Amino acid sequence: MTETTTRISPAELDRLNLADPRLHAETDLSEVWRQLRTDDPVHWNPAIGSAPGFWVVTTHADVVEVYRDTTRFTSENGNVLETLLRGGDSAGGRMLAITDGHRHAELRRALLPAFTVKALEPVARSVRRATRDLIGRAVEAGTCDFAGDVAARIPLGAICDLLGVPEPDRMRVLALTSSALSSEHADNTAGDSWIAKNEILLYFADLARTRRDSGHFDVISLLAAGKVDGACLDEDEVILNCYSLLLGGDETTRLAMIGGVAALLAHPDQWQALQRGEVDVDVAVEEILRWTTPGLHGGRTVTVDTKIEGRRISAGDIVTVWNCSANRDERVFARPDRLLLDRTPNRHLTFAHGPHFCLGAHLARIELGAVLAELRDQVAEMAQTAPARPIYSNFLRGLSTLPVAFTPR
Repeated sequence: MTETTTRISPAELDRLNLADPRLHAETDLSEVWRQLRTDDPVHWNPAIGSAPGFWVVTTHADVVEVYRDTTRFTSENGNVLETLLRGGDSAGGRMLAITDGHRHAELRRALLPAFTVKALEPVARSVRRATRDLIGRAVEAGTCDFAGDVAARIPLGAICDLLGVPEPDRMRVLALTSSALSSEHADNTAGDSWIAKNEILLYFADLARTRRDSGHFDVISLLAAGKVDGACLDEDEVILNCYSLLLGGDETTRLAMIGGVAALLAHPDQWQALQRGEVDVDVAVEEILRWTTPGLHGGRTVTVDTKIEGRRISAGDIVTVWNCSANRDERVFARPDRLLLDRTPNRHLTFAHGPHFCLGAHLARIELGAVLAELRDQVAEMAQTAPARPIYSNFLRGLSTLPVAFTPR
């Protein structure tokens, strides 16, 4: 439950602005997405003020089509509404997430050694140990804010391990990442987000300078020593990719954890099935990823005049693909509006699709699996003790607080 939740009629759709963070934080859009998938799967969100209009793609099949085709739909102008509506992202072509084609493949190849199953084994052990301790302390205390006391610390620790961020800096880094993409407050300004992003970039600039030729095997060192087409990455490219990996590796997984616990609280039958061992944890992780979908959308720019579902899309137009809608598509998921921890197959798009499939997907699954396993093993009962608060963002979805009480097994 959140402090403010209202339902709106799909008939009001043409008056909605899907770029408004308040809309996503304070409104249940389930019926809107359902109506769009059925009647207007490639919808035009009109220009609002100085911000241009953009296309809204909602079906699973169409979202997959856009993600796969980086020739017609490029990420190099930006991959989220915030930057696309401002005219583009200056990091295009230098940051993995907003680079396409050969250079994207080369950048990804430079980073892959840090994200293999074998390379992540030490991180996985650390994640499981930290998760056991954090949930153990929460159970012993009896009550906690699951968002701040548990979920905030697990993915942050893992991605900071990968990046080699020193322990004393980690909580400051968490605070900055939380401010960069979302806010706990509806009146957060673009300036606040810009300041946080720049502080992160300056932090990694200082860290990267110490890592060239250092012999370390963390991601910053890999980037600092990495080459694309025989040329070393420059300092800006190293910093921008650290920034991207930090935001991608921390925010989305943390929100999936918080949303997963909220989902179990709202669906006691599924919580009991997990407790009784009737559900495989790895399968349950996939359903939590589908159900929570922390990354609401992906953004692209059209490179040539084209069509989606017969709608004419012009070169230069902004296209947004809505993972949150695709993950509830009735043509792909049976009973999509029910949480079913044993759901299989589960073709969710939470990690996107195609060339930009999330590099850290395996690590995110490890972290979510650790949380579910420890809740199953340590907690007999759990209850929400106060209203949760939503985050305000048009890109991320989730809760900034989740007060709970735990009864030990």
